[in-house]
Amino acid sequence: MDELEDISGHIGDRISSLQRMVDLSVVELPRNKMKKLGQELFTLERLLEEFEKCVGRQREQLKHLKEFEASFQKDLEDVNHLKDNIPAHMAKKKGPANGSEPVMKQSEAADVQPAQMENIKKTNKSFIREMDFITMPEFESIPQYMKGRVSYDQLNATVQCINTAVTAKYKILHQSVKTLNNRSRKLHQRFKDQETKDTKGQYFVVEDDIREFTQVKVDKRFQGILNMLRHCQRLRELRGGGLSRYMLL
Repeated sequence: MDELEDISGHIGDRISSLQRMVDLSVVELPRNKMKKLGQELFTLERLLEEFEKCVGRQREQLKHLKEFEASFQKDLEDVNHLKDNIPAHMAKKKGPANGSEPVMKQSEAADVQPAQMENIKKTNKSFIREMDFITMPEFESIPQYMKGRVSYDQLNATVQCINTAVTAKYKILHQSVKTLNNRSRKLHQRFKDQETKDTKGQYFVVEDDIREFTQVKVDKRFQGILNMLRHCQRLRELRGGGLSRYMLL
């Protein structure tokens, strides 16, 4: 922009100089003055050419700036869309399928001190699996007839409730019966009675656990949400002994 202003000012000065010479053209000018006038005209022509080139460069820069502005505006819209549509629940990395910590190599295990081994055992015992939250692509893959009016947030709210029930149940199971109060002992016994050979090493809940540890109504709508979670491969149903066990996958 400064370059244009400098050239424009220079051209203005040259034009003023020529104007004065033209005003004097009514009288006969000496030869040297005519030569000076020709030089001024030649200089002005060169300045006009440079001015046109400078204008062309400025137009090209303006074009690039407009393209950059359009790109920036699109990025800004994408950022605002992401900000306004952040899901209430973010999907987490899946834990070990068998509910235990990763198995150590023999060479690594040999270097572990007894105290460290004790800490690993405690960690394994206190570990409780949780169901991963449903991602938006998974939610969109659920057939509409199955989703009904259930929203993405409502579905993940149910996932959270199931995780709450699983955590509460297995915290009781991981404790020594001697440390439990009477009510927790009865629950501990009930949990043990509900286990089968198919549930060994797995995490599961039944409808009574949902009622016991959450405020969710176990009704037809809840059953529909369970079907959605089965569709997303978050759990599977095991029936037997008059119970439906919902096992985490």
